[in-house]
Order: sequence, then C-alpha cells, then structure tokens
Amino acid sequence: MTKSATFTLCALLSAAPVAAQDNPLSTEVRQAWTRTWGNVAAAAEKMPEELYAFKPAPESQSFKDLIAHTADSAMGACSGFNGERKTAGAREMTTKAALVEAVKAAGAECEKAYGGMTDQAATQMITGPRGSRSRLGTLYGNVVHIEHEYAQMAVHFRLKGLVPPSSEPR
Repeated sequence: MTKSATFTLCALLSAAPVAAQDNPLSTEVRQAWTRTWGNVAAAAEKMPEELYAFKPAPESQSFKDLIAHTADSAMGACSGFNGERKTAGAREMTTKAALVEAVKAAGAECEKAYGGMTDQAATQMITGPRGSRSRLGTLYGNVVHIEHEYAQMAVHFRLKGLVPPSSEPR
C-alpha cells in the first residue's frame, strides 16, 4: 500500500466517529430527555391509582398533582419550543387513565422538539415566559425541571414501599 493510500485510509477511518456525531449537543440533550421522560411515563403507569392522592406531608403535592404539573409543564415548554404554546389540561383530570394519556401527549409533543433539534439550531435564541434563552438551553432547562419533578415522584414511591422506575433492576 502506498503512503498516500495509507494516509487516505487513516483519514477516512478517523473521520467515521466524527461523521456519526454530526449533532453531539442535540444528541446529548435528546438522550437526557429520553431517559428522564421514560422514568416519568413509567412512574405514571406504575403508581397504583389508589395512591395518586397520596401526599408525603399535608403541604406537599399529591402524586396526581405532580403528574398533572409535569404533563402540563412539558406540554407548555415543548409546544412553545415548537412554535405554538399548548397545555395538556392535566390539572383538571381526575383519573389515572386520563393523566397517563396527558403524559403520553406531552411526551409526543416533546419528541417533536427534541427530535427536530440540530446543533446548528442550538444557539438560536428564542423568547419564552422566562425570557430569552438558546434553543439548547431551553431544552436542557426542561430536562432539569422534569428531573426535579421525577425526584419528588420517587419519594412518593419510596414512602409507600414501592421501587421507583429508575431504581428497578435493568
């Protein structure tokens, strides 16, 4: 093999991982979202309906309230990111089945936001209820908020002797 052929082959092989990482920033935030939202969706399904009213303390939110807030918040953030602010209407829902559907609807809206994100668009600024942020910062802010809500859900599980989805054996 000639030196130039060897060089070309090495250059092509070293470029392969870079080509697979065309959008490393947006891929990373999408992975964080997928993991976090998977835990929320699993928690909504796993918690028995009779425990949806449970509050760890009188001043705490019930599990139902946490699921409703999380669905409404995610729907608002992601639909706003997608250009049309919507609500899941979960605060008014009273059954587990309805709330699980609200979580699924919010998840679908967020899949559009996270799935359509590119690194090229990451630094574009958008204005929302909390001011101006980059598109990437907006999506990361949503992940952090949802992780906070899921952490509270995990407390509800533990206090009722249940294992939260994120702690289940793989």
